[in-house]
Amino acid sequence: MAKDFDPATELQNIQNFGEFGGVNPSITDSSTYTFLEADRMEEVFEHEIEGCYLYSRHWNPTNRYLADALAKMEGTEAAQVMGSGMGAITSTLLQLCDAGDEIIASRTIYGGTYAFLKNYLPKFNISVKFVDVTDLKKVEEAVSDKTKIIYCEALSNPLLEVADIPALSKISKKAGTTFIVDNTFTPMIISPAKLGADIVVHSLTKFINGTSDAVAGAVCASKEFIDSIMDVNSGSAMLLGPTLDSLRSASILKNIRSLHLRMMQHSRNAMYLAKGFQELGLKVRYPGLKDHPQHELLKQQYNEVYGFGGMLFIDAGSKEKAYELMEYMQNQNVGYLAVSLGFYKTLFSAPGSSTSSELSDEEQKEMGLSDGIVRMSVGLDMDIESTFDKMTIALKEANLI
Repeated sequence: MAKDFDPATELQNIQNFGEFGGVNPSITDSSTYTFLEADRMEEVFEHEIEGCYLYSRHWNPTNRYLADALAKMEGTEAAQVMGSGMGAITSTLLQLCDAGDEIIASRTIYGGTYAFLKNYLPKFNISVKFVDVTDLKKVEEAVSDKTKIIYCEALSNPLLEVADIPALSKISKKAGTTFIVDNTFTPMIISPAKLGADIVVHSLTKFINGTSDAVAGAVCASKEFIDSIMDVNSGSAMLLGPTLDSLRSASILKNIRSLHLRMMQHSRNAMYLAKGFQELGLKVRYPGLKDHPQHELLKQQYNEVYGFGGMLFIDAGSKEKAYELMEYMQNQNVGYLAVSLGFYKTLFSAPGSSTSSELSDEEQKEMGLSDGIVRMSVGLDMDIESTFDKMTIALKEANLI
């Protein structure tokens, strides 16, 4: 990883004062904006003018503040914020692909993304090849003259496979495609644009916001690409309208200031639990453990100070046992039985029957997604030892240890 780039420092160096000198920028709670001269409105319709705003589906100052912060964090020229992570992903893919084009995508990705790629895009004659991106030879073999995009997650949902971003970037550049990385699981931990990704997408709903009270997404890329998706005549984000409300945008901007501290604590707690589960003899996957298949690969790419992330899973052996364990853990006040991630409390779910349920039983089996997997987004507990003790009680009640 580039030693001269630190996401937290980039965010810390941003200085935006409020309208009356507030230490937080003012919130622009307006859908539309006035002009003193009619011809200036015409100009803004034609092209972006610094400091001029037309309509909040396009831009507003509050969303601009958040977008600029995210671009700084990811090390890209520009960014745009959206009403959801899926809004960011779908707008990006639709902007780049035309009928007859092809996408190469990781076989292990978020279920909503998988469903969009597999079930929705074929209506527009856009085809998708799902490939094990940890096998670079398979990725190279999948490339054809129709390939427009290579798409993966930096740390995959839910199997926690690590993408070799520099190697995939080389394959993409050689093929003349656009390389897109979803960095939702590893903000600050991995900086995909610095490793060769052309576009970085996020669900801001998760770690970046961190309080499970907003749904939002982001696209971080070159200014040329961001301008293209916001073009009033042909921009997918402009025309499809996945607009983020400015009040939510301001809230996320405040929360992002503590992201570096939260990611370090999520990582410390997850490492403690992963080691503890391993010592109990459980089948556990966490990229910080040396037996993780891509442990060394992640170490080559990560920003070390932020650790290995807050996501892990254990395999309870069956769906029934997974359900039983999660209910026991909730009763022990370990956390909540809920989808999503990045909250201050630990969240746990069985992805095979929730966030990855869009995949058929056969597809889940082929990729190694057991119905006994319990995915955990580890919280910010100060006393992680006590949390582990409660989890141990739940594991005993479920007869798993």
